[in-house]
Amino acid sequence: MDLIEALATRHSVRHYTDKAIETEKIKHLRQLVEEYNAQSELHIQLITNEPRSFGESLLARYGKFSGVTCYFAMIGPKSDSLDETVGYYGEKLVLEAQRMGLNTCWVGLSYKKISSVMSINDGEKLVCLISLGYGATQGVDHKRKKPNKVSTTDVRTTPQWYKQGVACALLAPTAINQQKFKFTLHEGNRVSVKAGFGPYSKVDLGIVKYHFEIGAGTENFEWL
Repeated sequence: MDLIEALATRHSVRHYTDKAIETEKIKHLRQLVEEYNAQSELHIQLITNEPRSFGESLLARYGKFSGVTCYFAMIGPKSDSLDETVGYYGEKLVLEAQRMGLNTCWVGLSYKKISSVMSINDGEKLVCLISLGYGATQGVDHKRKKPNKVSTTDVRTTPQWYKQGVACALLAPTAINQQKFKFTLHEGNRVSVKAGFGPYSKVDLGIVKYHFEIGAGTENFEWL
């Protein structure tokens, strides 16, 4: 499964079976976490065999989560860019998990923070969690906005790579399916994207930027 297939087939999953994630898959994901932390200066942690964050939380029950014992804790140094960076690298983990046959869900509030199982240093912040495991289902698709609602261009002819980038961005998960972002294609194959107002919109921005890169190809444009 390539990344295009992964983002097209991946949906948020809140209910998980009791099937354990294989040791080799956990090892691979930990290696990715180490790699992405080095690239981003984040402090992402993969927590395993820990049912309390979702099992004991009223918020988790309200959010209709069940069977969650593994998750990524998305942690990093406090900064104006933290949420976007978390979104970008978190989605890299989400799509790699999808390629491995696992299911995921971005979780902003519906969990209980268990400080004893994660390390949050001074000056760092826990932004969110990403649940991980074998889903009871593969999730369902949601209604998407039309491309012209989330993108515009300053050029006469819109290239195919830009259209494909926007199409992949529209497949990205966003908080409460809000899709509050706007891409613009400028002269010289330069692309900008802005986040709208809404919960976790800056995290969403990082997620959709990664999706756009997959669809458009980073060799075809530069971020403005």
